[in-house]
Amino acid sequence: MGPLQRIIKCELQKYARRNSRHIQSLRDMSSYKTERLEFAETGNPSEVIQHVVEEKSFELKAGEVLVKFLACPVNPADINTIQGIYGIKPSLPAIGGGEGVAEVLESNGGALSPGDWVLPARSMSGTWISHYVFPESNLIPIRKDIPVEGAATLKVNPATALRMLEDFVPLQEGDVVVQNGANSGVGLAAIQIAKKKKLQTINIVRDRDDIDDLKAQLKSLGATYVLTEEEAKKAWKELPRPRLALNCVGGTSSTELCKALADKGVHVTYGGMSWKPVMVGTAHLIFKDINIRGFWMSRWYQEQGMSQARQDMFNYLTEMMYTGELTVPSLIPVPFDQYKEALDATLKGYKKGKFIFKNDK
Repeated sequence: MGPLQRIIKCELQKYARRNSRHIQSLRDMSSYKTERLEFAETGNPSEVIQHVVEEKSFELKAGEVLVKFLACPVNPADINTIQGIYGIKPSLPAIGGGEGVAEVLESNGGALSPGDWVLPARSMSGTWISHYVFPESNLIPIRKDIPVEGAATLKVNPATALRMLEDFVPLQEGDVVVQNGANSGVGLAAIQIAKKKKLQTINIVRDRDDIDDLKAQLKSLGATYVLTEEEAKKAWKELPRPRLALNCVGGTSSTELCKALADKGVHVTYGGMSWKPVMVGTAHLIFKDINIRGFWMSRWYQEQGMSQARQDMFNYLTEMMYTGELTVPSLIPVPFDQYKEALDATLKGYKKGKFIFKNDK
């Protein structure tokens, strides 16, 4: 064999080896039937969201993790993001959803293993999807011996409640907290966390036909007082003065919380369900010297990054859920392809519970 033939043979062998590795790499890639709820423009959620189903293969780079989302709820903030009116505006096209729990399927990182449960670290990271590849650094591991629905709804409402109870006033055992919207997701979590911390809570709700049942429910979770808005207006003088007020309603309801607060009390707004501005009387600011604050969980996450404080918070909440001290909220499970019903009903207000996409496939 002459020199030229040897060179050609050598090059052909190199090509064959490279091609063989490429074919093996393709064989090693995992293929899954995937689903996602995607929007390419903002607007009415049930109109702009598209249900996309496709077969996809995933090849992980170093430090990447493939997960399967097990459950992801529909929160008001998710609706507002799709409408284009929330504080976070993702690049389009985007996947809906900002909260959920996922199971690790494959890992090319060093800390996570298949079977681990994780939460996405970033807010509005697009959780309404069956399978997704994350950098391992963008995932938070949590224990997997709690209800999957509880894990899926941990990052927003219970976390918000805990942060507000810990970060604004150095509350001591026996101190009083007042809140409106007490039967909201945050409100229910605040009642249970306050009970664990041995705090008293004054809980304000709107009047309704089944008000006695609602009062009994909140009392069973640990509420000290449960009053309708009209009852509260007449009872402030007889009730203990709170050091902290949690407002998710706004309008005149927020004013009533200012009336209830003790001198130098702190009034924290984390929502505006009435779509009316927070209303504070001049006398409340001058004569009572109350402090008006706001809280946004997404900002806290952004500022904390992957801090120990964040991990400690999830450890605290998951332990409460494991022991039964923090209950799973009322949820309505739906598959991805029934998204229109879930989004339309959420826009109109929750009825029997919050919708949650379950990925049982």
